Amino acid sequence: MTTAPAIELRTFTTLDAVRGDLLDVYADVRAPLLHLPNYAVTAFGERLDRHGGETGFMAVLAYDDGHPVGYVYGNTIEHGDRYWQRTAPAPEDEYTKGPAMALKEIGVRPAWRGTGTARRIHDALLAGRAEPYVTLMVNPAAGDGKVHALYRSWGYEDIGQSQPSPASPVLAVMIRATR
Repeated sequence: MTTAPAIELRTFTTLDAVRGDLLDVYADVRAPLLHLPNYAVTAFGERLDRHGGETGFMAVLAYDDGHPVGYVYGNTIEHGDRYWQRTAPAPEDEYTKGPAMALKEIGVRPAWRGTGTARRIHDALLAGRAEPYVTLMVNPAAGDGKVHALYRSWGYEDIGQSQPSPASPVLAVMIRATR
């Protein structure tokens, strides 16, 4: 890993001010997959709009010289949320009985990968959260398994699988304590 560049981290609690930057970075991050229906920019925009209106929405973006280079966002999920309902096997009550942070997306432009930028924005997102747990879904095949392994190195553990939509691959559901 190389040294992290001098980036500025900005936190947002509403989508309006940051939607364009999120779409811009997403298109670059997911460029090889944009031809697949679930990864199309329009599909991401629809998910983003839905997530941006959910309780506890928060995004952290990394900027290099005023240009967005990475992002992470998520929101609060409660007991009974469809996130948990789609997870099989059903997660332990310890994880679902109270609110949790659902990390919905994280991405870093190719030129900033391997610099620690993803970890910095991830940790900045969690720094101000009150939820005891953070959960995410990852395609186990992403990066030939490297993305899944990266999340494990950050302390996440597998607790099940989910297929959020018919166009989505089957994803690994992972969780860890926020602190």
